[in-house]
Amino acid sequence: PEVTTMRHLPLIVYVLGSFLNNLSLCSDVSYFHLDGDYVIGGLIRIHYVMQRIVHHIPEALDCSSQTFSVQDYRRFQIMRFLVEQINNSTTLLPNVSLGYEMFDHCATIPSFSNVLKLLSVHGEIHPWRDGQENLSRMIAVVGPAGSTRTMAVAPLFMADLIPMVNFGSTLSVFSRKLIYPSFLRTVHPNKDAVEVIVNILLHFNWHWVAFFYSDNDYGRDGLDLFRKKIKDTDICLAYTKNINENTKPSELFQGIEKLKITTIVGFSPDEYAAIFIKAAIQMNITNKVWIAVESWAMNRDLPMEKGIENIGTVLGVAQPLMSIPGFHEFLISTKSKLDSGQLGFCNQACNCDGVSDEDISRANPTFTFPLYSAIYAIAHALHNALQCGVGSCSSNITASPQMILAELRKSNFTLFNQSIQFDDNGDPKFGFYSIVFWNSSGEVQKVGSYYFHPSPKFIINDTDIQWHSNGLVPVSLCSHECSEGYSKEIKGVYKCCFTCEICSNGTYVNKTEDPYMCKACSDTEWSPEGSTRCNLRLVEYMSFTDPEALGLMVISGLLVVLTLAVCVLFAFHYNTPVVRSAGGPMCFLILGCLSLSSISVFFFFGKPSVAFCIFRFLPFLLFYTVCVSCFVVRSFQIVCIFKIAAKFPGMQSWWVKYHGQWVVISVAFVIQALVLLIGYSSDPPKPYNETEWYPTEIILSCDISIPAIVTPTSFLTTLCILCFIFSYMGKDLPKNYNEAKSITFCLMLLILTWIIFATVFMLYRGKFLQPLNAMAVLSSLYAFLLSYFLPKCYIIIFQPEKNTQQHFQGLIQNYTKTISQ
Repeated sequence: PEVTTMRHLPLIVYVLGSFLNNLSLCSDVSYFHLDGDYVIGGLIRIHYVMQRIVHHIPEALDCSSQTFSVQDYRRFQIMRFLVEQINNSTTLLPNVSLGYEMFDHCATIPSFSNVLKLLSVHGEIHPWRDGQENLSRMIAVVGPAGSTRTMAVAPLFMADLIPMVNFGSTLSVFSRKLIYPSFLRTVHPNKDAVEVIVNILLHFNWHWVAFFYSDNDYGRDGLDLFRKKIKDTDICLAYTKNINENTKPSELFQGIEKLKITTIVGFSPDEYAAIFIKAAIQMNITNKVWIAVESWAMNRDLPMEKGIENIGTVLGVAQPLMSIPGFHEFLISTKSKLDSGQLGFCNQACNCDGVSDEDISRANPTFTFPLYSAIYAIAHALHNALQCGVGSCSSNITASPQMILAELRKSNFTLFNQSIQFDDNGDPKFGFYSIVFWNSSGEVQKVGSYYFHPSPKFIINDTDIQWHSNGLVPVSLCSHECSEGYSKEIKGVYKCCFTCEICSNGTYVNKTEDPYMCKACSDTEWSPEGSTRCNLRLVEYMSFTDPEALGLMVISGLLVVLTLAVCVLFAFHYNTPVVRSAGGPMCFLILGCLSLSSISVFFFFGKPSVAFCIFRFLPFLLFYTVCVSCFVVRSFQIVCIFKIAAKFPGMQSWWVKYHGQWVVISVAFVIQALVLLIGYSSDPPKPYNETEWYPTEIILSCDISIPAIVTPTSFLTTLCILCFIFSYMGKDLPKNYNEAKSITFCLMLLILTWIIFATVFMLYRGKFLQPLNAMAVLSSLYAFLLSYFLPKCYIIIFQPEKNTQQHFQGLIQNYTKTISQ
């Protein structure tokens, strides 16, 4: 079973059990050992255990009885070759010999005696050694390759800060220096491999993914990192399955086929992956994209498997390919130099006589460069610790593992054009991943790279990949991407499964920010249905330079000119009956208020401001109230003289004595002024952007509160009703004194004007509403000017004979006779 921790009590038991069985398990052939001034320990698996091993008593495992691994044997030979290469160097460790003590570390616990041998000095272990006494010549350990196997043995080396320079353990926890203070590695941790996988998935837009992983620390760590990495992406992990030697491939493939997944990530050692790839061929699992990780991506046998082309396309994330100069010659010379007379320790037997040089050369090359750089990192650290120079090293220094650890952390040398350095976590600051493809010739072909230093760089050549789907990049989606202007409506629990909803008017969807929501445009923007962005609205208002505004201002100015002309005419004929009957001095007040009311017209144009909004209605409502109150008083006076005076003589005398007409006009003016002051003070008109009526425009207008406009308008309407009542009462008065028709006509024109405007206001809110409002104001003003004053001006100018005292007295006498009859 895979074990992640080891306590002291089991350790003592295994120490005793292991050493009791050593003598019976020794091999008579060993090239696992090389003497030297300093020794590197090697825990490299040559055989592997596929089935669960159960022991009833503590005993070591004879690894040579297990399944042979040619790819691991290749690494074993590479380590031997590199040590000999360093010993033959004249620049690295001159006059210092480097040796090794290697063991076949085929399992986690049953081969634990290998570790104890490395830690022992003259057959004894001193856990609490003091100073330099009882020091082993072993200065560092290389391996083991598996993460779980490393976790089981690493604490024993960490206790004495013996450097472990690992070339194949990628578990994330090894980066934690509080737990593994003397652990360094030349292979990138799992997070880097996961980063490359995710970049491949995103590059090809594969969002619907299955993930199978080995049922151990390595696989579970990969799954956890993968889930975290895809959290903020569009990738969905639709199906996961942990696999071991007892897992049935049919369980994995049934889940994948049920969910219609076409992209499968395999995060496991190659011995497990091989079982499932072969099963996929037998079960006719076709048209998939397989993403292999680390060792099984470089498997040399699986691409040659019969029927492999039917399973789909296999991509891989692997250690970079490299050739080792002189290694093949070393393998040839090794065969003639086996030392059969040297006794080896437990698990230092190979049973590999049938392995040819060609088998080793074409074996899986994964971890070649990490192993190469691990051995050389230790050699350079020893070189620096011994203060080696040109041709010699200091003889006064005895290097300890702690000294080597310190120098390893400071490593900075060049190997195959790469600067070998470690970060603060002991992880490599060099190297890259190769992206590979299993081509139709059964070869592993490089199609891209992912560089981590000095900054991440992803390169892949899509055209080099021969896709199984007629040359087209396969699709791996739960739902196809929505068209432009459509948002995603999640269906179920996976964000990759969705329906598409079109964004309505005034909304848009930005797929890079949030493809799942149609966002509303701001008030200053608009968008049609199915939009991906908002457009700025066109700002509209009636400018002073617009022809409509210029025309209305000219008409308003003409009103002022006409009122001034009427004033002059009435002043010259002030004592005539026509002027006196029209109201005398009251006429000048009416004409003056009509001119002041026209001020409002000029504030309907230009960009609205608070002041402009106030003066759009304030002058008109205030001064037009005075005009209407004058007409109320005037129509009441006429009725009073001819109808009420005879019945109520006291009322007329009171009216004349206290100047009732001016009292009424003043009271009306004060009331309207107070109403406007209170209303505009509590909630003054302010600029308003009309955005609801027209989606593509912003109409600049004024927002006037209902109370502020209804109350003064209601008061003005009340005066108009009183004026109409009094005018109607005097409809049968003498013609020259009868103002009922003209006033009634004015009122009818006034009502018709504002009914038309109210109707337009209900149906239209564009920029032309403001000139229409100004036109309604001018129409109200011209109604009084033309209907009331124009007939009198006509009599004064063109019919002076009717503007005499005798003519008016004759009309009164005729009216009196008519009444008496």
